[in-house]
Amino acid sequence: MEWITDPQYLIAFLTLTVLEIVLGIDNIIFISIVSGKLPETVQPKARVVGLALAMIMRILLLLSLTWIMRLTTPLFVILSQEISGRDLILIIGGLFLIGKSTFEIHDKLEGEEGGKSAKVKPSFSSVIIQILLLDIVFSLDSVITAVGMVDKIGVMITAVIIAVIFMMIFSASISNFVHKHPTIKILALSFLILIGLSLVTEGFDQHISKGYIYFAMAFSVFVEMLNIKVRGRKEKPVKLREAYLEKE
Repeated sequence: MEWITDPQYLIAFLTLTVLEIVLGIDNIIFISIVSGKLPETVQPKARVVGLALAMIMRILLLLSLTWIMRLTTPLFVILSQEISGRDLILIIGGLFLIGKSTFEIHDKLEGEEGGKSAKVKPSFSSVIIQILLLDIVFSLDSVITAVGMVDKIGVMITAVIIAVIFMMIFSASISNFVHKHPTIKILALSFLILIGLSLVTEGFDQHISKGYIYFAMAFSVFVEMLNIKVRGRKEKPVKLREAYLEKE
């Protein structure tokens, strides 16, 4: 831990921790939505287990840096495009994320309201398996970012652990907020589709700047916050009027 006294590594550590938190937000959203299908009593446990798995996955990948570097070796060619192991993981993960988010949006908009969903609630183990599959993809993206920024394994692992602890502390608040506002949930699922699309394009070596994606997401959230505030103001007079009529 001698790097703590080195200003250069300290700055890199702080920057990497913030980046890990930012990169982990989409992971929290996915975990919140999937765990929301479980009974309320086990949802916190699913979120903690999901984030713990994410942390373990990232640390294992960091300890397997040689293997990660080998993932960039081309395995085969599709339409003149070389596909490596890393590309394959990103493409499959992106398609899974797009498909899962699309089904979730369909279920939210037409499932229960259409009267067709007397569905069996997913088990705890099936939810954890879904989270684990996406953790692999999100962790790979996160680890590649860490490797590109810092050359000390201790700095990387410490940043990952602190970032995951931070996410665990705020995961309940984020989850409750997402489930309390249905429009936010749809917006969050749309974000996951966008992230899935970016993973697929990344897999085909078509890089989309994360800055553009996060700006679009931040702007959408800002607009939705304004909408929630406006709706809140419209609902208050109605509630006050109803309370007044009840007294009479």
